Formats: sequence, structure tokens, C-alpha cells
Amino acid sequence: MEWRWDFAIEILPQMLGAMLNTLLAAGIGYGIALIVGLLLLLGQRTKYALLNMAVREVVEFVRSTPLIVQLFFVYFVAPQFGVVLSAWTSAMLTIGIHYGTYLSEVYRGGLEAVPRGQWEACRALNFSPARTYFRVVIPQALPASLPGMGNYLVGIFKDTPMLSTIGVVELMHTANALGAETYRYLEPYTMVGFMFLLISLPTAAGLRKFERYVGRALGVTK
Repeated sequence: MEWRWDFAIEILPQMLGAMLNTLLAAGIGYGIALIVGLLLLLGQRTKYALLNMAVREVVEFVRSTPLIVQLFFVYFVAPQFGVVLSAWTSAMLTIGIHYGTYLSEVYRGGLEAVPRGQWEACRALNFSPARTYFRVVIPQALPASLPGMGNYLVGIFKDTPMLSTIGVVELMHTANALGAETYRYLEPYTMVGFMFLLISLPTAAGLRKFERYVGRALGVTK
């Protein structure tokens, strides 16, 4: 099968629209994951050992099961228990919770990278918890956390094709639909791969520059 430029140009508007949906899904999912990750981190740092253990087990359970299984459970199984969500809502919540567990570990690693003496010094100076975190701990933990946070942003974007399995109209869903309609898969699938590269590579490069900028701004790197 030879490449047909006329067909590629014909389907380009549909593919671009699907790409926007993919970016929207990745952005919303990542935003939810940032918040969920923070909540899970706080849930593991309370003075209640039982709560800490329960949250930890939830994190391990979610991280140990495939994203696609979680998608199917939320969209197809949850309605049997009275929880009916649209494909988009199911996708955003599932991505947010799934990657939130990973980000909670990234946050935890960043906090643990701060020397223990910094915490003790804040207590000795009678700093409030808010001042300890925002003035001392977070500026030191953020540079260590940014690489992991950036990696999971790219990871979410590359996992968006899984959303097609529950009917979310993103790049892979659109490519499959066009292929089934026209019996031509070369152009749609090639365009999907190219569009992912077109977004992933500049995003990764931009994240590295942002990491260096934050490190310099906080005085951690030169």
C-alpha cells in the first residue's frame, strides 16, 4: 500500500481536532493527578498510623493494577453499583487517580530529599507548619521532584490512546474510525505517531529547561 497525500490532507482536519482532544485529556488528567497526589501524600504524613497505612495500601494497589483495567472498571463495572459516568469523566478521573498515586511518591521522594536538619531547625525556630513547608522545605524539594513530575506528564500524554477503548474521541480513536471507514490505515496511524512525536519531544525539552530555570531561581543550581 502506497502513501496517498491527497487522503492524508483530507483527513488532516479530523486528526488535528482529535489531537486537541488528546491534549485536553492529558492536561485535565494531569491537573487532577497533581491534586490527588498531594492529597495522598498528606494522607501518608498524618499522626494517625492506621490512616497512613490505609492510604499507603491504596497507593500500592492502584499502582499495581493496569490503567486499562481501571478504565474498564470505572466505565463498565461502576454503573452496576449505581455510579454512572460519561466516557470523558471516567477517563479523566481514572487517569487522575492512577497517576496521582505515582505523583504522591514523587512528592514524597522530594520531601525526603530535604535534609532532616532543615526540619529540626524550623522546629527550633518555632516556625509554623505552613512557614516550614512554603519557606524552607518546598523550595528545596521542588527541584528534586520536577523531573519525575515532568516524566509523568509525558507518560499521561502517551497513555491517552487507551481512552479509545471506552469511546473517548482522541487521536487513536479517530485513526481507528477513519481506517475502518476507508480501509486505509497507513495514513491515519502514521499521522498519530508523528503527532505524538511532534508534541512529546518539544514538551520534554521544555520541561528540562523549566527544571533548570526553577533550580536557578531557587538557588539550587547555577
